[in-house]
Amino acid sequence: MERFAFILHPLRQSDFTRKYPILKAIPFRWVEEAFKHVPPRVLSHITGIESQTGAQAEGWFIAVPMTPRVLLETPFEKVLPQIVQAGRMAEELGARIIGLGAFLKVVGDRGVSVARALSTPVTTGNSYTAGSALQGALLAAARMGIRAEEAKATVIGATGAIGSVCARILAKHVAEITLVARNRERLEALQEQIAPATSAEVRVSTDSRTAVRDADIVIAVSSATDVLVEPEDLRPGAVVCDVARPRNVSSAVYEKRNDVLVIDGGVIRVPGENVDFGFNFGFPPKHAEACIAETIILALERRYECFTLGADISVQQVEEITRLAHKHGFEVAGFRRFERAIPDEEVEQIRRNAGRAGAVEPPKVFTG
Repeated sequence: MERFAFILHPLRQSDFTRKYPILKAIPFRWVEEAFKHVPPRVLSHITGIESQTGAQAEGWFIAVPMTPRVLLETPFEKVLPQIVQAGRMAEELGARIIGLGAFLKVVGDRGVSVARALSTPVTTGNSYTAGSALQGALLAAARMGIRAEEAKATVIGATGAIGSVCARILAKHVAEITLVARNRERLEALQEQIAPATSAEVRVSTDSRTAVRDADIVIAVSSATDVLVEPEDLRPGAVVCDVARPRNVSSAVYEKRNDVLVIDGGVIRVPGENVDFGFNFGFPPKHAEACIAETIILALERRYECFTLGADISVQQVEEITRLAHKHGFEVAGFRRFERAIPDEEVEQIRRNAGRAGAVEPPKVFTG
């Protein structure tokens, strides 16, 4: 039996009230401030994971009760001890690899200092997050009748770890790509890296709302805590894969635009007949985010190493973890949006509302 742990944190008020319903009556800001002083705790025991190779794994969710706002506003030297404490709890439980979730892999040096402080390997899960987001976005585009080789794409948060590798891979499959981030100098440096390796036109922008207006495919993976894309920003028939947590795309897009397909990025079906995460974090049974899945995949493969760490992810890392996912029976879980499945007939209705033609074959980005 292989063992892993995954350190996560609350993203929104519902993450607190799901566990403690009484907190609904207390202003969220008060809850945030109170819980940032609470030490890490074991949230649940994860059981029933079984690879199609026969390998088995168990693990633990360990919570650092700090919200994105608190994590970003608190000096990293004060956040680091909390994450390291959670990591040592994981080690005491017998975990042989530790994953970092959401903003725990964004603050500071993206897991490097955490890994240095622990004797157990650490991974951010960003390689499989990128791979599954690309798979999902291109499959959704094909279902919407969008031919990737003719499409205009936009990557929001393109200079980040996930955004950068997504942009490098996606640029090889589309006609035009716009890279979006706050720092123009870093954007232009990335543009210079990507442009020689693709026939696509590569543009840059610091304005996400303008950059998505002509896009057929949008991948949103910015670490911004505010909404970046509103209903009026998108063209009819656009596909938006929102990988960011908290989300970059307003929920109003779903409510007001019946001609746009918004999907969650990185939602994975985990193998095993009796998978039990021991905690309701907003997903259906046997489903988890790709960063969690990467940690489990590495445990099943006995790859006890710092697979994804720091600010850079290579194309080779994304290809490798995607291959291992296929080997062990992990799958991109259809299309989901705001924690619910999107039925096939709804996708078809969105396509018809947008006036797009029938579905096309998706490009082969990765091979199993």
